[in-house]
Amino acid sequence: MDQAYDDAALARIFRDEYGRVVASLARRFGDLDIAEEAAGEALVVAVEKWAADGIPPNPGGWLTTTAGNKALDRLRRESLRDAKHQAALMITDDTPPEPTGPVEDDRLRLVFTCCHPALPPEARVALTLRLLGGLTVPEIARAFFVAEPAMGQRITRAKAKIKAAHIPFKVPAVADLPARLDAVLAVVYLVFNEGYLAGEGDSPTRVDLSDEAIRLARILRQLLPREPEVAGLLALLLLTDARRASRFAGGELVPLSEQDRAGWDRSLIEEGHALVRECLATNRPGRYQILAAINAVHTDAARAADTDWLQVLALYDQLQRIDPGPVVALNRAVAVAEVDGPDVALAIVDRLPLTTYHAWHATRAELLRRVGRSAEAREEYDAAVAATGNAAEQAYLTRRRRQLV
Repeated sequence: MDQAYDDAALARIFRDEYGRVVASLARRFGDLDIAEEAAGEALVVAVEKWAADGIPPNPGGWLTTTAGNKALDRLRRESLRDAKHQAALMITDDTPPEPTGPVEDDRLRLVFTCCHPALPPEARVALTLRLLGGLTVPEIARAFFVAEPAMGQRITRAKAKIKAAHIPFKVPAVADLPARLDAVLAVVYLVFNEGYLAGEGDSPTRVDLSDEAIRLARILRQLLPREPEVAGLLALLLLTDARRASRFAGGELVPLSEQDRAGWDRSLIEEGHALVRECLATNRPGRYQILAAINAVHTDAARAADTDWLQVLALYDQLQRIDPGPVVALNRAVAVAEVDGPDVALAIVDRLPLTTYHAWHATRAELLRRVGRSAEAREEYDAAVAATGNAAEQAYLTRRRRQLV
């Protein structure tokens, strides 16, 4: 039986299925522009047809078939008859794909394709977020802390590079996979982060994105079971997602220190802790393993007051040595505040070049609050509210500002 149609249902389905449709068409036709444009055209048709007939039982399959037909129509219209497109025209939706390598999932195959070494690292991540996660250019721009026009140009140049360099849409050989791994892990993590705390809109989360990131991380884990950074990333996502049910209340974000820990998902925590222990035994520390270990310390504490902040700070010190950067330093400052006091932490935060980052303003506001500088804290709360588009986070920050004396 067809599902009831409404705009919200259509938006949810298209967001869920976008990556599948684009990945399938990219494999089939070998052209990113064709894949994206055909997916967009299929949505236009869906808006018209589903409004009249209802949503079909298999909307993803419907969108893929319709987008495939749109792509074929375009190829015929433009008479793109080289060998590649002639072959694409001969493929039907019923034709099973030929085995092309160790990755059999279309979306993960496209992740590795977009992370080709010929592309600069920032372009690999941005392009994959656009094509696989279906994130908009503004969403990706926020993730990279760059202007929206610059991010749009970055994605356009990356697609042009793939076409001009004839980068193949195929899975790299097993021996080549590790070289692509850093960018792939960054993609999965950024997709998860956008889902875990949405950059804008009335909904504070986008569960479809965080769930998709975990799914991709699990596939990576199956593909590269001896790679500790893959295990570390999966552990990090699981330990973070385990707190999902306790992170919002009454339309507000609930900070870690105030969350109801009884609402945390213990099965995800146990799985994450097991992966962290496996990483420790491997003894090849990396960014995601250390972040996972930090989250393991937090989720091991029965109460916020029981948190081993000395261990958290030691882990951030290790992370700063192998992956230095201002965001790491900002998060480390939170641990410094618990160990050495807010004055010491504030001196660290004040030196960081993150004045356009909402978390910098929010962190600084809390530290100023703790040292009794209420007027300055009020200004920082205002700046943090202005710098985030997440309604639940804005509500929390606004309440904290009102509580200042």
